[in-house]
Amino acid sequence: MPEELTVEGLPAAALARRFGTPLFVYSRAAILDRLTRLRRAFARPGTAICYALKANPNQAVCRVLCATGAGAEVVSGGELARALAAGFAPRSIVFSGVGKTEAEMDLGLRRGILTFNVESCEELLALERAARRRRRPAPFSVRLNPDVRARTHPHVTTGRAENKFGVEAPQALEMARRGRRSRWLDFQGLHCHIGSQIHDLGPFARAAAAVAEVLRRLQAEGIAFSLVDMGGGLGVSCGAEPELDCARLAQALEREFSPWPQARLLVEPGRYLVAGAGLLLARVLYRKETSRRRFVIVDAAMNDLARPSLYGAFHPIAPARPRKGPRRRVDVVGPVCESGDFLARQRLLPPLQPGDIVAVGMAGAYGFSMSSQYNSRPRAAEVLVEGGKARLTRRRETVDDIVLPEL
Repeated sequence: MPEELTVEGLPAAALARRFGTPLFVYSRAAILDRLTRLRRAFARPGTAICYALKANPNQAVCRVLCATGAGAEVVSGGELARALAAGFAPRSIVFSGVGKTEAEMDLGLRRGILTFNVESCEELLALERAARRRRRPAPFSVRLNPDVRARTHPHVTTGRAENKFGVEAPQALEMARRGRRSRWLDFQGLHCHIGSQIHDLGPFARAAAAVAEVLRRLQAEGIAFSLVDMGGGLGVSCGAEPELDCARLAQALEREFSPWPQARLLVEPGRYLVAGAGLLLARVLYRKETSRRRFVIVDAAMNDLARPSLYGAFHPIAPARPRKGPRRRVDVVGPVCESGDFLARQRLLPPLQPGDIVAVGMAGAYGFSMSSQYNSRPRAAEVLVEGGKARLTRRRETVDDIVLPEL
């Protein structure tokens, strides 16, 4: 019979009793283990690992990474404020995203971030205006769209010409030239991010080759650069698919970028660092059968973990304390009033009874960060386990938290 599920030695069922459900639980040791693996793989001198806050912006999680010297990648003024509050040094922060406002740009300029990853010619003009008002040159990198198929879900591919992200090579070159001409722009280099959950080395290699070609053209024009940012998207395994080999990825990038040893390599992992470090714990409410399906209804729902409904994403799921008995195929669903509200479909699970705790794995990324208050359901609590001790890092919301802000 399988052993009881634990997080750094603490029984998951005991955590659910102590803090209630639904509950996100993160392991500090698991986060640091992933960061260590990544640093070993990317041995190029000066490589910076900038954690993508969108995966999980919880301050306790951010501080775990910040304390080890990691940088941050943000995509909004809110994420920038959170990164600064967590202690990330401004010069370790990169700001991406297609729709930065001038107020957000002004915040980044005031705090002195490393670079803005600029995604359109009009955005560059807005950044130049913000820099002129502040009388401070704006560091920027151009996000190149290499038109590379990433072989991932259509909603999370970002490197095709039909996607909203980045610019094609001719525009990237013109934006770099404008940076050279302008007193208020300081061109840093190129940025490229082609999507999320990419398990195949091929798309990364093709994207790196496209970046290298633009770097050669910049060099031929005498335009200096100091950064090459290859984004994130490193695929992790949630089931049968293999995990991306980060050491091979690092070697492929080095082959392309070895002509420019002066250029600092940046990578922006999010999911890779925190997905496997997190569980979503839920309590079984009811069971029922129809002529076609067996259902296990739990107190976590699509508002807590949107990925299965949004992407058809697979998350492993298991009882915290397995019972003896035959395994049966069930749909694990939540209370939200949508047929799309499910956490797992047709999973082979041991017997479950009302009151049992189930654990949804790989929930440390894009779990709480994408959660909502749909159906007026308060959002879950978050807990960090470190050194055999658990502490609450975000209290559970109440109905008052939903209603009181309304006028």
